[in-house]
Amino acid sequence: MSYVLRYNSNMGRMYYIFSNGRLKRKDNTVYIENEEGQRRAIPVEDITAIHIFGEIELNTKLLNFLSQKGITVHVYNYYGFYTGSFMPRDRNVSGELTVRQVEYYLDNEKRFYLAVSFVEGGIFHMLRNLRNYKKTEEFQKLIQHELNRAFEIDNISELMGCEGRARESYYQAFNFIFGGRFNMKKREKQPPTNPVNALISFGNSVMYSTILTEIYHTQLNPTVSYLHEPSQRRYSLSLDIAEIFKPLIVDPVIFRLVNNRILKLEDFDEDVNYCYLTPEGRKKFLKELDAKLNTTIKHRKLRRKVSYRMLIRLECYKLIKHFLQDDLYKPFKAWW
Repeated sequence: MSYVLRYNSNMGRMYYIFSNGRLKRKDNTVYIENEEGQRRAIPVEDITAIHIFGEIELNTKLLNFLSQKGITVHVYNYYGFYTGSFMPRDRNVSGELTVRQVEYYLDNEKRFYLAVSFVEGGIFHMLRNLRNYKKTEEFQKLIQHELNRAFEIDNISELMGCEGRARESYYQAFNFIFGGRFNMKKREKQPPTNPVNALISFGNSVMYSTILTEIYHTQLNPTVSYLHEPSQRRYSLSLDIAEIFKPLIVDPVIFRLVNNRILKLEDFDEDVNYCYLTPEGRKKFLKELDAKLNTTIKHRKLRRKVSYRMLIRLECYKLIKHFLQDDLYKPFKAWW
């Protein structure tokens, strides 16, 4: 059967399902059954989230069971991009926290503080990545300039402009990081038009749903955000937090996949107007991403080892403390 599985003893399993078939419940067990009739049990007691990349049939009996277990289901389209989630009924609802979240959105000064914090955390990790590679010094200067400017302005629109220009310079440095193996003229999303764009878009898509899963396990409302404008049909707080963790988690995975030649051109489905990872390419990417999320580091404050995925959950807890005025929020910055 075609799927990728990695285990995190602290936070449960993440299942990535690539095969076509059915996902069904029988008694207190969930089974994945492919088109050839092969069936395998999924131990739901250890599952945090299921990511579905294949064409999977499921029913309300299964969804009710997953809801009872607090398991989120994230669905991706044919090209591997996130399309939606099944979120179980909130178990950690806090009316007080929701009111505080909205209050911090409506207050321009409070909102801007959080927005610039997300940008600061993201740019910190961009610069951290580039310092590991030669010939990126000029790009680092441009990015640092935009960060300095971000601290001088006072509105979200200009802040988004600073972040956008910093990220544009950051992506231009990728060609030096890859040493000619892959090239990218500019960042293009809809659709991605070359392998590098395809990797960035796919990685960001999975990171979005991964962060959404961690938000679900806290009392935060994922629709109330500060850097990205809240809107219909998206959980924009996940986009805010992703600013910090995309360069910390996704981009090093991309560098490793390309520079170690784990991914090759045959792992992409490419035409004149688009470029996407093949199913085999997605499996390779998710294997590396999952290993990264489960990598542990010694936390300076907690004085114990935590995974990269736990760092995302801890960032959510820091926001909660900020909203409840227990502690001033500071964006996460890797110290190792």
